[in-house]
Amino acid sequence: MKEIKRTVIVDALKRTDIGADINIKGWVRTRRGNKNVSFIALNDGSTINNIQIVVDMSKFDEDALKPITTGACINVNGKLVESMGQGQSVEIQADEIEIYGTADPEKYPLQKKGHTLEYLREIAHLRPRTNTFGAIFRIRHNMAMAIHTFFHERGFFYFHTPIITASDCEGAGQMFQVTTQDLYNLKKTEDGKLDYSHDFFGKHVSLTVSGQLEGELAAMSLGKIYTFGPTFRAEHSNTPRHLAEFWMIEPEVAFIEIEENMQLAQDFIQYCVRWALEKCQDDIAFLSKMYDNDLIDRLKFVTENNFKRLTYTEGVAILKEAIKNGKKFEFPVDWGTDLQSEHERYLVEEHFKLPVILTDYPKDIKSFYMKQNDDGKTVRAMDVLFPKIGEIIGGSQREEDYDKLSRRAAEIGVPEKDIWWYMDTRRFGTAPHSGFGLGFERLMLFVTGMQNIRDVIPFPRTPNNCEF
Repeated sequence: MKEIKRTVIVDALKRTDIGADINIKGWVRTRRGNKNVSFIALNDGSTINNIQIVVDMSKFDEDALKPITTGACINVNGKLVESMGQGQSVEIQADEIEIYGTADPEKYPLQKKGHTLEYLREIAHLRPRTNTFGAIFRIRHNMAMAIHTFFHERGFFYFHTPIITASDCEGAGQMFQVTTQDLYNLKKTEDGKLDYSHDFFGKHVSLTVSGQLEGELAAMSLGKIYTFGPTFRAEHSNTPRHLAEFWMIEPEVAFIEIEENMQLAQDFIQYCVRWALEKCQDDIAFLSKMYDNDLIDRLKFVTENNFKRLTYTEGVAILKEAIKNGKKFEFPVDWGTDLQSEHERYLVEEHFKLPVILTDYPKDIKSFYMKQNDDGKTVRAMDVLFPKIGEIIGGSQREEDYDKLSRRAAEIGVPEKDIWWYMDTRRFGTAPHSGFGLGFERLMLFVTGMQNIRDVIPFPRTPNNCEF
C-alpha cells in the first residue's frame, strides 16, 4: 500500500481539503451495500462518530473483501470526498484496503444489534468498542484532565499517598489484607494470633481505603495538595453504587476552615461538569439520547446554580416536616441517624431544587478526625448532595487540637500507636486545615447519566467479580 500518514477519524471528519489522499485505520462497525458498491462505517475510538468508507466493488476482488465484517480491523487509503449522505460532511472513496485482523461473525460477540449493559459487563474486554463505552471512557479521560487542571491552576500539588498502608483511615475495618505469607502454613504467636513478624512488612498491612491521613501530612508542609488514585474497600455491597476498587480525589488544604472548604468543593465540581459540557459534547449528546434525556439539563443545572447550604439539623427538620405532610421514605429519619440517598435526593430534587451542602453532622456518625463544634454534639463535616446521586462529596474541617483529637480517637477505638505520625502534625506546629473526598466513579455516574457504577470504570471489581 502507498505510504500515507494516518489521520485519526476525529480529525478526518473536520478536514476540508476535498480530493486529498488520506489514510484511515480502525474497526468496522457495520458494512452494507450490494455487488456494485459497499459502505463501511469505520471507527478508531477517537470520536463517537464513524467515518464512511465507500468501496467501488469493480476496483476490488470481492472475495478478498469478504472478511471485512463487523469487528474486523482495516487499513484504508483513499480520497477525501464530500459526503452525499446525512450525518457527516466528508467520506472516503477507497483506493486500497488492507485487512489487519478479522472477526468471525459466528463468534464475535458484538454484532449490530442492541446488547444489554449486563451482557456487556460479561465481555468487559471488548465493551470499549461499543458506542456507549467508547463515549464513557473518553469522558472519563476528560474528567481526569479536568481534575488535574483545576488543582494545578490553583496552585495545588499532586501528592502520591501510599496504596499499601498500616492505617485504617475510616475505622471501618473493611480492608483488603496484603501479605507474602504462605497461606497454607501461617505462622502464629504463642497465644494463637497471626505472627506478622515473618511477613514482608513485619506487621499487618492492607490496601488503602483513603489517602486522606497521609494527604493531611503533606498539606501541613506544602500548604495545598490533592491526591488522585485507587482506593479499596472490602465491602460485600453488591449494589449499583459500590465498587471494591475505585478512584478518589482528595484535596487537603492548610489554613482554611469549613466555609472555604465548601466553596472549594462547589467550585471544583462545577468546573468538572462545565469541562464535560464543553469538551465532551458529542459523547454526552449520545448518552443523553440513548440513556437519559434529562442529562444535559441536569449538568447545566449544577453549573448555573449556587449550592444551598444548611445544617444537618435543619435538613432533618425539613425531612420530618415532609413525612408529616405525607411523604413516604423507606428509611426512618431521626436526629443522629445517617441520612440515606433517598433523603438526600429529596432535599435536592424536591425541596430546594438546588444542589445542597449539608453541614454540622452529629459527631457519632462521622469519623474521629473531624473538627468538633462547641456544642459538643456536632462536627464541622460537609456533604455535597446532587440530583440522582445523593452524596457526591464528603469532607470536613479537620480537628487540629491535639487533646480533642486524642480523646476522640480513644473514644471510638483508634489506637494511638497506629496513628502516632498523624498525631505529630497536631503536636508540632498544628494549624487549621480542611479537605474533602470525591469518589471519581460517583462523578462519572453524574456526568454520563449511567445508573450502575460498574459501567463507568473499565474493569469493575465487585464481590465474586475479578475476571479481567
